Amino acid sequence: MSAAPEISVKLFAGLAEARGWRERRVTYAPGLTVTDVWRRETGEAALPPRVLCAVNMDYCAADKVLAPGDEVGFFPPVTGGSA
Repeated sequence: MSAAPEISVKLFAGLAEARGWRERRVTYAPGLTVTDVWRRETGEAALPPRVLCAVNMDYCAADKVLAPGDEVGFFPPVTGGSA
């Protein structure tokens, strides 16, 4: 019997520090979106403002539908540069 398909979820920088974890492997379900993963794994109803989402190292919208084996990353807002 084969194992259920999974996805990898990663939090970066302050997001990881605030939630107490950096990486998890979670069970994939058909129709699962990036937002669904955030809600399920953090227990929070919505993504914090300006959080960046990526699937397989490509930035994406939070409503992107996932596939088995995907890697989802959440990044805090990026600031910097010079005026």
